[in-house]
Parts: sequence; C-alpha cells; structure tokens
Amino acid sequence: MTRYPRFPAGDSEAGRKIAGMDWAATSLGPIEQWPAALKIHLNLILNCPESMYLLWGADLLFFHNDAYAPILGPRLDTALGARVSELWSDVWDQVEPYAEQAMAGQPYHCEDLPLTMARFGTIERTWWSFSFSPLIDEYNQVVGLFCVTNETTRRVLDQRALRASEQRRLDLIADLERRVVERAHERGLTWQVSPDLLSVMTADLHFETTNPAWRLVLGWTDDELSRFAFADLIHPEDALRSQEAFNALGRNHPVLNLENRYRRKDGGYRWLSWVAVPEGGKLYCSARNITAEKQQAEALRVAEDALRQSQKMEAVGQLTGGLAHDFNNLLMGVSGNIELLKDRVAKGRIDNLERHINAALEGTRRAAALTHRLLAFSRRQTLDPKPTDVDRLVEGLAELIRRTVGPAIAMDVMGTPGLWATLVDAHQLENALLNLCLNARDAMPDGGQLLIETGNTTLGAAEAADLELLEGRYVTLCVSDNGTGMTAEVLERAFDPFFTTKPIGMGTGLGLSMIYGFARQSGGGVQITSIIGKGTQVCIYLPVQDNTLAFEPEAALPEQPLGPSAGGETVLVVDDEHSVRTFMAEVLTDLGYRVLEADMGAAALAILQSPQTIDLLISDVGLPGGMNGRQLADAARALRPGLKVLFVTGYAETAALGHGRLEPGMHVLTKPFSIPALSERVKELLDY
Repeated sequence: MTRYPRFPAGDSEAGRKIAGMDWAATSLGPIEQWPAALKIHLNLILNCPESMYLLWGADLLFFHNDAYAPILGPRLDTALGARVSELWSDVWDQVEPYAEQAMAGQPYHCEDLPLTMARFGTIERTWWSFSFSPLIDEYNQVVGLFCVTNETTRRVLDQRALRASEQRRLDLIADLERRVVERAHERGLTWQVSPDLLSVMTADLHFETTNPAWRLVLGWTDDELSRFAFADLIHPEDALRSQEAFNALGRNHPVLNLENRYRRKDGGYRWLSWVAVPEGGKLYCSARNITAEKQQAEALRVAEDALRQSQKMEAVGQLTGGLAHDFNNLLMGVSGNIELLKDRVAKGRIDNLERHINAALEGTRRAAALTHRLLAFSRRQTLDPKPTDVDRLVEGLAELIRRTVGPAIAMDVMGTPGLWATLVDAHQLENALLNLCLNARDAMPDGGQLLIETGNTTLGAAEAADLELLEGRYVTLCVSDNGTGMTAEVLERAFDPFFTTKPIGMGTGLGLSMIYGFARQSGGGVQITSIIGKGTQVCIYLPVQDNTLAFEPEAALPEQPLGPSAGGETVLVVDDEHSVRTFMAEVLTDLGYRVLEADMGAAALAILQSPQTIDLLISDVGLPGGMNGRQLADAARALRPGLKVLFVTGYAETAALGHGRLEPGMHVLTKPFSIPALSERVKELLDY
C-alpha cells in the first residue's frame, strides 16, 4: 500500500493556517478526504523558500506558501482556498490565457511580464517572472497548476532608468557635437553672417580663425587676432574669473555663459558672454555682445538708487520739519530767558533771577529729551541694557502712573508669576511705559479702564514673521485702554515720527516712534491692536535673557553735594568742543579732582604714555584726528590695564562703542547732562 507524507508537513505559517481552517463546508471537504495528489504538492511548496502557489481543481482554488505571503498584502487573510479568479480579479484576465494553456498540459514560463494590479489601494504597473506547470494526479490527469513567481518590477525600472540615463548621455554628446563647427564649414554662410563672435582657438588659447563679427564689434581683423592669446585682451579686473574658465576647459569641460570685458582695437571695452566647447584638441567658441544689456542694468541700478535717495530725503524732510518747529520753540525759550538775564544784570536788577534761570534750564532739558526721542526712533540711542525684572519695574512705577493718569481712570496691574528675565535698559523701558500710559489717558478723556500686564510668550515662525522678529521666547509688556481707538489709517502711521492726532501743542508725534525704535534696538518689537470706540492695546516684545537666575535690585544713587567730595584723584578729560571740555574740567576741579585736558585722541594718548597717575578717562566718542573715543579707550587700557573709562556723547555711535557692548569699567553718559549727573557718575566709577 502506498504511504503518503503526513499533511501538513513542516512548521510553516501557511501550513498551520490550512490545518486550522474548517474545510468541511467547502468543495474540497475535510482535509482527511483531500486527494493524495493535493496533499503531496502542498507538502512540497509549504516549506520552500521560493514564493510559490498552487491552483487546484476546476475552480482553481488558491494555496500559497509563506514566501508568497508578502505578495498578497491585504489579500492574505482570505487567500487560502479562494478562487484565483476572485482573489486576483484585477490581473486574472491578463494571466488566464497562460493558465488555460498549462491546464491543457502545456507548461508556460515568462520573464518580466507586465501586469497592472491594485496593491494597497493603488493601481500599479508591475513586472513578474513566473512559470505555470500542470499538476498530474495518480491517474495521469491534470488536476491543477503549480506556479513559481517573483516580482521583477525594481529590476525592470532600474534597467529602464539606466537605458534612459545612457540615452541622455548620448543625447548630450550628440548635442555638443552638433554645436561644434567643423573646420570645413568655418567659412559657411552662418559663420559669415552671425552677429555673435565665433572663433576657433588652439589648445593654448591662441586664435586660429575668427568670423567677421569680431571686426564689427571689436575692430580686430583675423590677422591681428591671430597674434593674440585669448587672455591678452581681457580686462584686468576679469582675469581671475576668466582663468577659472580656462582651467575648466583644460579639464575638457565646456564653459557656458562666462561674462568678461574684452578690449577693442581703439582701447575701449565690450562686455561679452562666452560659450566654449573643447573638441579634438581645439576650442570652439561663441561670444555674444551684452554691452547694451549691462549698460541698461547699470542705468536701472542708478535710477533705483536715485529713487531710494528721493524717498530718504522725503522722510528726512518730514523729520527736519517737525524737528525745526520744536527746536525753534525751545531755543526761543532758552535764548529769551538768557537775554532777560543779561538785561537784568546789566541794569543791576538781580532780584528774582532764578525764574529766568530755571526757565532756560527747562528748555535745555526738553531739548535733550527731544534728541533722545529722535535717537531712539533712528535706533541710534545709547542703551545700558541689564537683566531686568519687568514685573518689579512696573510695580515700582505703578503709583506714579496712577497719580499721573488721574482718579477718573481705574488702573489695574497684572503681573506674571515666574516672569522670564529680559536684557533691557530699565530707564528707557520706564519711559516707554509711562508714554504708553499717557497716550491711553489721552484716549479716555471721560475716564475709563487702564490695564498694564506682563507675560511670557514663545513666537513661532509665522507670529515672529508678522512682528519682524526671530523665533523664540519673549517677555511682553502690554498697555490696554477702552478709549476712542484708532482708525486703520491712523494705525498704519502710528510709528511715523511727528505724526500725531492730538491738537497743536498737545503732542510731538515722537512718543510711539521712540518706543518702536527703543524696542527694535533692544532686539524686540511693538504690536498695536485697536478698534474704533472700543480701545487700544500696545504690546512691547523684549527677548528673553538666558542664564539669568536672579535679579539684583538696582541701588539708587545717593544725593551728591555740589561741594568738594573727591580725594584728589586725577581725571583726564578729552573733548574737541572747547566749551564742553572746560565745563567738565571746572566742575571736576570744584569737586576736588586733579584734571588734565586734551582736545583729540593723539594728545590724550601722549598724556597716557607719560608717567603721570590717571585714575579715570572721560572721553567724547566722536573725536577728530583719526582716533575716536572707543579706539582711545582701547589704547589707554593697553597702556594702563583696568583704567576706568566714562564715554560722553551727544549721539549714539554704536559702531564706535561696540554696538552697546562695553567692557567692565566702561560707562556712557549722554549729553547734555547736569552737574549732579556728572559728579555722581564720576564718584560712582572712582569708588567702584
């Protein structure tokens, strides 16, 4: 009696699945009743490493091994025992003729058969290598098909890509060959009439032949050009760029769109755009005259520069108009009171002079405030940034703001627990906050609600771009009111200098522009939102200061008497303005200091190189003679390490001061300054 192998054989996933399925209700019946031929062939394929499947009976029921499972994809769960025409309905009409051929007893084998199938929800063009072999039972009857298959899609596509790449390479070679003008056709019609400068050069870059366009554009004949090498006629400023192109040609690489200036016979130059192809030991060249295009581009650049200058001058005109108006008023107050003083003194009327002195001093203070605002708007103001707790700053200013805005306005302050540190000039931030609160008060003439709040915020790319800031963490200081609000037109011009909606004499129009300039100079920005009739919110964004774990309270400067308080220290005062220099020298002498003077950097450096003791250098930032104040300070510290320096400046030369980053022991005092301010700052530096 014939013994058949146990079924299913081996340890395969497909075999275990077949054994675990209920076949009683199918056309095959229970496994025990399956034909021996089916069991034998199934045992053969189940543990084979090649991807195979078996189609059994007239219905061509489908059985596969584990190696074939990945090909099935989402069909895997319903594949075993399914009719192949239903399982592979999307490709069966393409394969069925070969299956019928094998069922008729004739095996079929193919390589790279294209099949269009649906896989993972997508229609794909695929390629396969497979063979159909008839299955014969013990009665020598064809009872099914046996298929060995492998997908060859990747190999087919790779081969196609390789062939396409090779074809592109051949096309490129053919294209380059078509561009080479053969020697036999150098005197052809195209060569003669072309407006481009055509030439053939030897490998060492000497002209061999040229077309008539050379004489038309540059004036050189063939005989004259034959005595030149290519580099002989290049403008000296273009020599390096052209040499790089020569090197590429030496490596047998074509050169495209090389632009340089080429000398005419009359000594002038023309701009040429070159194409050069190396072939057969020669260089085939074509050059297009682009001089007119270059001239047009330069004319456009000049016109654009003129337009920008015109726009700049228009802005300067707006600035100077407002500036002249305000300064004329201030100068009138100062000069008028000084003339009154002169007149009173000349007449011996020395009573009640303090009123005129105070009025003149008030005019100078207002003029100083105006210049500070202008400098803030232009981002040229000298700042003294320090790690600052904005909540503490607001708290310290809150009572002053309440008294300033008046009892008709209810003011609330909302701080933020754990507010991040920010690096900012605290005094300028106080000015900005006070200015915003005054604007809010003016927007609520009948009273209202004022809110000051702080916050931590992180700006993403889109938010940062809207504010013209970098992505990252910021501290916000916002002032909100429920006043009249702004129209869209007013909101658009809110930061313009000297723009104001207040009545004449009630505002300079510099408040918001000063705040904007200060915020931008500090690395932040300003955002305004406003609705007519509902109110306005202005938020200042300040970048977070990293590595700041705690704040040190800023010590208040003690009141300094104007009498002598020094211990005989020596101060070197450097300023090219005689009146300013003598003013500082007299103040410091009266305070008990020994004072040395210099009017420029070279004279000061000579004193610094002497053996005299110098405890403090006071220098203007802008000095004549080729050495500014910062350069003088650096030279002084090279001679006298650790020398303390006080810069005095009437405007903010941020480049000279290192863009606001001063070394320890260096400080800034902005002109105009008072006698107490000078004495306090000098004493602070010398006592430090």
